[in-house]
Amino acid sequence: MRFGVVVFPGSNCDHDAYHVISKHVGQPVDFIWHRQTDLSGYDALIIPGGFSYGDYLRAGALARFSPVMQSVKNFAAEGKFVFGICNGFQILCEAGLLPGALIRNAGLHFICRHVNIRVENKNTPYTSQIDEGTVLSIPIAHAEGNYVCDDPTFNALEENGQIVFRYCEDDGEITAEANPNGARSNIAGICSPDMNVLGMMPHPERACEELLGSNDGLGIFRSLTAAIQSN
Repeated sequence: MRFGVVVFPGSNCDHDAYHVISKHVGQPVDFIWHRQTDLSGYDALIIPGGFSYGDYLRAGALARFSPVMQSVKNFAAEGKFVFGICNGFQILCEAGLLPGALIRNAGLHFICRHVNIRVENKNTPYTSQIDEGTVLSIPIAHAEGNYVCDDPTFNALEENGQIVFRYCEDDGEITAEANPNGARSNIAGICSPDMNVLGMMPHPERACEELLGSNDGLGIFRSLTAAIQSN
């Protein structure tokens, strides 16, 4: 088993993801520079957070044209696992690997704090080790985390169980007050129809040690590891 962390100019959470995989999950992991196109040696890819290409056009819009992204698309088409976090989620949407788009937060401000998210579907490679309905405390750090999609897309997400995480209160209640960015239906993370591609705005790699305030993110990475082992 081997993980790859894709690095773009402006990525800044790549080392966080690398640390979690190598130290807490205990699996081999490499950095993959965005110009690399051979991904044949990997079982799962992490597209980390940050500000790829400085977000100068639109978050994730330039990164989609990096040489590695066509290989990422091929990788996902083979049923392998691709996990996009924050800016990685934005990149996956811009590249068409996930539906919808991420736009400016409803309050037009950058937000950096812990939020609660509820596990909506445990039947995914990323949540199989977590009970459905579990509330996780995970930090966010974004200015463009407002998930939008048209009605047909939203209906498909609901019907197919592709909505994996929603922002919620401490007790798991889904409320407007618990939604930090205005995302439709409090959506914090979604999967592709085949469930092998996940994008989420909160940063589980920053919630893997109690010293950082929460280790609730570990279950996501451990679920992914178990999925690779059984694949």
